[in-house]
Amino acid sequence: MKTHKILNLLITTLTLTAFTSCSSGGGEDTPTPPPPPVIEAPGKSALTAPANNAPCEDVNTAGQVTFQWSAANNAETYDLKITNLNTNASSSQTDITGTSKAVTLNRGIPYSWQVTAKNKGTTTTASDTWRFYLAGDGVVNYAPFPASPLSPTPGATVTPTEGKVTISWESGDADGDALTYTLYADAVDGAQSPVASNVTTTTFALSVQAGTVYYWRVVANDGKNTATSILYTFKTAG
Repeated sequence: MKTHKILNLLITTLTLTAFTSCSSGGGEDTPTPPPPPVIEAPGKSALTAPANNAPCEDVNTAGQVTFQWSAANNAETYDLKITNLNTNASSSQTDITGTSKAVTLNRGIPYSWQVTAKNKGTTTTASDTWRFYLAGDGVVNYAPFPASPLSPTPGATVTPTEGKVTISWESGDADGDALTYTLYADAVDGAQSPVASNVTTTTFALSVQAGTVYYWRVVANDGKNTATSILYTFKTAG
């Protein structure tokens, strides 16, 4: 009988010890993992070539253009985005490890380009956007750059002020010619009668109705050639 009591006491003691050991994790604290390393956002590249708002004439017959930019702080790779300004179609060269890239393009076309700096972090930094006109055979005068919207942002919903929305855009000319503009803006297709013709300003206050989608485009004229923008839209609130 005494032997059974001793055995029961030993079993109880061992059970309590095991339970205490499991509950306390062996008496050791779980180590805290180190915080992830902080990766600083890359800096902003400065574009160098092709020159901004100018013709690019130093190209071979195939139309190969060498894009160049400055190295950005903390950057590991770069993405180069090139946009055909006549069609607004874009193409990209990604994960470029240097600060230049040769790309073959169609000649006689206006383009814009931008470089985005990247590293292993989640933040990227885009450069300014530059425009150039890729020289074509026998071109004496270059057409203006097609107008690009400043306001309203394409597809945005805006609140009119006193029944009007101010449309603004930017353009330019590779030859430096003075430009005039014709603005088409309506609630049908952007191809009705112009609301402003042969103006030198790049803004226009358009009378609008609430809750309506408007379509607009701009024709830029340098006295010899014209360039028509693509069609843009905005919606009025209400």
